[in-house]
Amino acid sequence: MNSVVASNPDRACNWQAIRRDFPILDQRRIRGGKPLIYLDNAATTLKPQVVVDTITTHYLLGASNVHRGVHCLSEEATAHYDEAREKVRALINASDTTEIIFTSGTTASINLVARSFGSLFTSGDEVVISHMEHHSNIVPWQMLAERQGIVLKVAPIDDHGDIILEELERLITPRTRLVSIVAVSNALGTINPIETIIAMAHRQGAKVLLDAAQAIAHLPIDVQSLGCDFLAFSGHKLFGPSGVGVLYGKRALLEKMPPVNGGGDMIRSVTFEKTTYADLPLRHEAGTPHIAGVIGLGAAIDYVTKIGFGAITAREDQLLSYGTQRLSELPGLRLVGTAKRKASILGFTLEGIHPHDIGSLLDEDGVAIRAGHHCAQPVMQRYGVPATARASLSFYNQESDIDALVAAIVKTQRLFA
Repeated sequence: MNSVVASNPDRACNWQAIRRDFPILDQRRIRGGKPLIYLDNAATTLKPQVVVDTITTHYLLGASNVHRGVHCLSEEATAHYDEAREKVRALINASDTTEIIFTSGTTASINLVARSFGSLFTSGDEVVISHMEHHSNIVPWQMLAERQGIVLKVAPIDDHGDIILEELERLITPRTRLVSIVAVSNALGTINPIETIIAMAHRQGAKVLLDAAQAIAHLPIDVQSLGCDFLAFSGHKLFGPSGVGVLYGKRALLEKMPPVNGGGDMIRSVTFEKTTYADLPLRHEAGTPHIAGVIGLGAAIDYVTKIGFGAITAREDQLLSYGTQRLSELPGLRLVGTAKRKASILGFTLEGIHPHDIGSLLDEDGVAIRAGHHCAQPVMQRYGVPATARASLSFYNQESDIDALVAAIVKTQRLFA
């Protein structure tokens, strides 16, 4: 690995050296030889060389199934797989590895809670979400409402993109079984006051699920300190591979939850008359897992841990401040999402230009952003727009990337003018 990294927030990082850990950033093949300006990190983060090498090594030299083999390759793969679970536990400070369930991503993790923990709800029980949720934290609860007659409540947000806490608190009642809330909005960048929200829910006896898909790459998370009951995130948002994710759950809750998928590895014994289930975490992990993905996620966790979240957060705050200033100077540009506490996400619209046109024209200059509703259509409806353009930053970005974004926007405005 080429980077010079800091293991604590008091040491400076060599961000230029860190950029060299991501070979994709050296490309000059975009649209006829332009350099890549990658500003789509909220959709998926880039992968450092060490993660790619770890996955490649597994497939080339160690490919084997886990848990059931007694030969050398299987034992090695199982050891690497179990080490990755411990790395996830340490990353979020869970109390035990049995509280870490591997899934295919945040969506699968939330659906697991909805289908399993939600099966314990009765008609009239309540689930509270917010107006800024990703579709993956809306649709599973709507499906649960259709199946079991639960009541889904939605907390409003203000013009800046902050949850109106007084309204949220009013919506949480003794009938509320779960508050499922995003830690960081993928469309607005809002960092929610999750400690306050968790305390609100617990006062009424409700459990809390945190959608940490966007938070996991930007902020340190300590589930024991927070006191959340569930937490979900995806590997590909954390510089790891796609197709792998995590559900954290407090052990007492996971033990009460019935499995929703049956098959290999989640059982203790099977007869035609009766099946008994394995202990945690395996009872919620039916079938052959994404072994290479889990091992690759472990390598990604090692990578960000070496840099340190103190350094990551400080660098991304610098980039966000610079990007907000530069975009705010452009006439006809409207920032959508101006909360006081934000992650490095810049959603915007341009007067008279559809976001899809913005995204396509920026791509002609090698600037990769996201354009659309970002799987958050209720957010778009709240702000009266069909879609937004979204530039999302990570620690390997630099101020010159933002300058290139601004130049491409100005070029687009001139073209439409």
